[in-house]
Amino acid sequence: MNKIFSTLCLVVGSLLHVPAIAQDASTGDALYKALGEKPGITLLVNDFVNRVVADPRIGEMFKNTKLPSLKEQIGDQFCMLAGGPCKYEGDTMKASHKDLGITKANFNQVIEHLQLAMDGRGTPFREQNKFLALLAPLHRDIITK
Repeated sequence: MNKIFSTLCLVVGSLLHVPAIAQDASTGDALYKALGEKPGITLLVNDFVNRVVADPRIGEMFKNTKLPSLKEQIGDQFCMLAGGPCKYEGDTMKASHKDLGITKANFNQVIEHLQLAMDGRGTPFREQNKFLALLAPLHRDIITK
């Protein structure tokens, strides 16, 4: 479980609203394809969000969240970040997390669930690392406590 935490020092999503980050031009849509394109990303996001919400350590943070909308937004964000054709049009990470009091531990718990969801989908470790590296810089806008 700590295979990427020490390298990336993360929390996603709670992940939860990933702003536009430029995809490395050298990778094109290879990561998008490795994640299973839009259908695969949708399955990944469903599993990921369900894991986060069910976690007694952090699930309470999502009690007032409209999960279908959240899943759709995260799906668009993941798709875009991975080099796919989707466009994320939601709030920035900073704006959407400013009043949530998210700690580094909360962030890491969310990332743990993302890793488990990727493992469950058979996403190769290398692609997991590439994807998590795209998310890593967001911790500065998510962790507020």
